[in-house]
Parts: sequence; structure tokens; C-alpha cells
Amino acid sequence: MAKVRLILDTRKSSKNAISKLFPIALRVFHAKPRIIRLPYETSKSGWDSNSISLKRSVLVNKGLDCSKINYILYNKLHDARSLINELGDAIQYLDVDTLVEEIKKKWENQISPELKSKMSNGLMLTDWGQVIIDRKLKSNKPSSAEWYKSGIKAFIKFNNNKDLRLDQLNVTMLKDYQIHKESEGVKPNSISSVLRAIRAIYNAAINEDRIEVAKNPFHRYKIPSSNQTKKRAISKDDFLNIRKLNYEKGSALWHTKNYALIMFNCRGMNLIDLVKLKKSNVRLERIFYGRSKTGDPLSVKLTTELKEILGHYLENKKDDDFLFPSNYDGSTAKYEKYKTIRRRVNERLKIIAVDAGIEQHFTTYAIRHSWATIAKFMGISTAIISEGLGHSSLKTTEIYLKRFDNDTLDEANERIVA
Repeated sequence: MAKVRLILDTRKSSKNAISKLFPIALRVFHAKPRIIRLPYETSKSGWDSNSISLKRSVLVNKGLDCSKINYILYNKLHDARSLINELGDAIQYLDVDTLVEEIKKKWENQISPELKSKMSNGLMLTDWGQVIIDRKLKSNKPSSAEWYKSGIKAFIKFNNNKDLRLDQLNVTMLKDYQIHKESEGVKPNSISSVLRAIRAIYNAAINEDRIEVAKNPFHRYKIPSSNQTKKRAISKDDFLNIRKLNYEKGSALWHTKNYALIMFNCRGMNLIDLVKLKKSNVRLERIFYGRSKTGDPLSVKLTTELKEILGHYLENKKDDDFLFPSNYDGSTAKYEKYKTIRRRVNERLKIIAVDAGIEQHFTTYAIRHSWATIAKFMGISTAIISEGLGHSSLKTTEIYLKRFDNDTLDEANERIVA
């Protein structure tokens, strides 16, 4: 026979990290135990386990209408027991989770919208965050999954390593996080990154009807703006100097030089898309590929330089073979391999920059930014640049093209006024 009783859930994992109180819950046992959290909490000293009620005389319950709450709790227990009696022998065909849902349905027909909202908000940050992370991993977006994971870890650490319910997030907590991190000397970009991850998780829960909130704290709290990282594009002349460099064929620097020129010829292709290329991606005098970040299909016509460089890699390859020695299959399982590839390529690009007399910080991302910068100062429209970069909207490109450093702007001004 199924049993139900009211309890104070004193498990460490259930303790409210902010109030330090424990939730009152209905314990359901039907072959297996289940807990239904209720929207009330108190301390161990504030709960009378004998009378199964809140103690009126305890300081922690000051401000609570204990009589009203105890009445509500009694009715919930009574309704749950009545349902079990009504089910009779039919209860043997229900598992414990189904029984819990039936109890909740019975309650929902009797409770106020306000109370219903509170009862539905037991979703924990780490639990819902893991759902989002798992989705990203299944979609082969390990970098996004890593961003969410880092954001959750940082916020939980700030909360004394205690998980919290999403409905406990408020403006005060968000401001406290920002101020605390600023006092530790953490950079604004890092603070913003964590809070944007938490916001994305929170809003996803609202949009998918996992929680109901009266007020969204992110509507009243402005996440601090990230300081735009100084983007130093290299010039067209710099790429000419890179082309003139001679490295031993087959060496790591020879391959890295080729990667840089291929990415530049492919409208600032991201490194992750380059290392995923297979022979089958090259056909009909074009490179066809799907951009990893967005999944959007892109196509680039083979330039004379591209044909020459790719000739070294296409020879004796089958359609399903990767083009380059630094290859990555795009899977979540091998994402660490890609990060190693990226680090090594960027290390070699520093050497290439020195050899080519380039003073700017030269990375795989600088190649993408350089293509856009050169295109802008050649008078190519933002719409065309946006299409070339594979951006989903002109707004993204407009923001992207605002990030010119003073040296680039000064150089442009000199060309204009000369």
C-alpha cells in the first residue's frame, strides 16, 4: 500500500544555500520513495515532526502565518491520502512517479495560481544546466557546452559551492556576484561571460515552461558590457609577405603557412572548419562546407592560390579522407584534440608573423578579422562581407566591423586624406 507523510527535507542537498533553511515536502512511498517539495521552508528547530506542523513560537518562523500554512499542509496531506484510498486496488498498476503526478494534478485543481507558480519552481540550476549542456554535446557543439559548464561552475562556487533553484535568482544575487568578482580583480569579460551563461540557462527554462516567474531579474539587471578585445587585423601586404616565406615542404611551419593562406582565401574560414575538411568537400571548382558555429552551408570558389595549395593535399586521397594532417572529425569526444591543434597552430603563426615582419598579434582568428577589415576598406558593402563571413544577420557583421583598433583607423585616415 502506498504511504504519504509530511516531512522536513533535511538532506544537505536540499538545504537552501541562501536562507540556510530546509524545504517542507511530501514524502511518497510506493515501492520506491519520492519527494514532492512544497513552497515552504524552515529550520530543524522550526518544524514539529510529531504534530507535523510549523512551530509558531520559534524565531525562524516569525513573519510566517503558521496557522494558515499548517492548514494548507494538512489539506495537501489529506488530499494525497484521499487519492490513494480512491484508487484502491488500481494503485498496483501505477508506478511511484505516476502516483506523484496524480497527486500533483489533484492539488492543482485546488491551489491558487500564485501557489501553483511557487510549487513549479523547484528546478535546480545544475539540473537544468546539464540538460542544456547535454543538448549542445549531442549537437556536436562542445565549445558551447564548455561555456555553459564553466558559467555554472563559477556561479555555484560563488554561492559557497551550493546549488540553487532557478527561482532563487534575483537582482541582488546577480549584483553581488559582479561586485565580488570585481573586488577580486576578475576581468569584465570573464564576469560577463558567466552571467550571460546563467541568463541563457534561466531564460531557456522560462521559454520551455519549466519555471514560472513573476519577474525576470535579467530584465532589471544589466550584465556589465564586455570590453571589446582589441582586434589587430594584418594588412594585405602582410599576407604578401607570408606568401614569400619558404619553409621545408611537409614541415609543421609549411603546413601552418598553407592553413593561414587557405583560411584567408576562404573568406576568413574558421580553423575548426578547415581541419574538418575532407576531399569530398572539394568539387566543381569550389569548397562546400557547413560552418560549425551555425551549421549554415557555405561555398567558396577555388582561387588560383587555393588550387595550388590544395594540390599538395588532394593527391592520392579518397573522398572520405581528411585533407590535412591536422584533422578533426567534429565529434564531442575528440574536442580536446581540436583544442591541442588550435594551440599548436597559433604557436606556429607567431613564428610566421616574426618571419614575415608582422608586429601585430597573429592568430587564426586574426585571419578572419583581417579578411573582413581588408574588405571593408576596399569599399565592399557590409551585406557582402556578412554573406562572406557566414553571419546570420547584418547586425552581427556591423558589430563585428566596429572592432577596429586605432592603428587600423589611423592608417585608413592617412590613406583618405593623403
